[in-house]
Amino acid sequence: MSDYIVRAMAANQQIRAFAATTRELVEHARSIHNTSPVATAALGRLLTAGAMMGASMKGEKDLLTLQIIGDGPMSGLTVTADSASNVKGYVNNPTYINPPNYLGKFDVGGAIGYGTLRVIKDLGLKEPYVGETELITGEIAEDLTYYFAKSEQIPTSVGLGVLMNKENTVRQAGGFIIQLMPFADDSVIDALEARINEIKSVTSMLEDGLTPEDILKYILEPFDIEFTAKLDTAYKCNCSRERVSKALISIGRKELTDIVNEGNDINLNCHFCNTDYSFTIDEIKEFLK
Repeated sequence: MSDYIVRAMAANQQIRAFAATTRELVEHARSIHNTSPVATAALGRLLTAGAMMGASMKGEKDLLTLQIIGDGPMSGLTVTADSASNVKGYVNNPTYINPPNYLGKFDVGGAIGYGTLRVIKDLGLKEPYVGETELITGEIAEDLTYYFAKSEQIPTSVGLGVLMNKENTVRQAGGFIIQLMPFADDSVIDALEARINEIKSVTSMLEDGLTPEDILKYILEPFDIEFTAKLDTAYKCNCSRERVSKALISIGRKELTDIVNEGNDINLNCHFCNTDYSFTIDEIKEFLK
């Protein structure tokens, strides 16, 4: 099943919902960053959330950045997404390994520790929107649920999951975001809360063969549901030698002159796709011109 996201409305437009399957993009992220199982779980969850949140943006050039900054050994992670649900991301300490938690699951919260979740939306305005909340559990889905309620005042339920094979490749990955509109009736709110308390984990549903459409039908079973869009999602980094060159030039003439005087070629690495770019002294001299 290729990665994709579905959008839907339910309960006479009182509920907005997203669901995604993201195994391929999470596996791609694992392979290029060589992440440990717990780092794969953390990055996979945040990539999935970023893809779905990107799908809610309207402008073609809108950009979303999700940053988790923790005091745990994994330190933090960053994901960016555009409105076409192209995502990329990295973990600060991708090789960190810890034992499972008391439920036998990945201890993402223990790896991240205490800290903050930052959501940055560049919507083409003079200044980007920045929302920041404390981490509640570090398990990411609960932290995003809290962010939506606290920072955007949108009652939301977020479910995210990554399941690994024994050889540490990604077996399943996906998630959902369910949001109540401001005019939702109390009866709809009560029925939705009761239903969400009954549902299985995201990876259990994916293992049972449920598609994103099936997941939303299952969660929103008490309500009428209308699917409004189906979007491809993929891991995509837009770095290039030209973009990296511009970034290098932007450090300024003094710094470039210092590099030339030292006489050593330099290598720059893209955190998002782990691509190395090498520049010779002669190339740097051309930048100075």
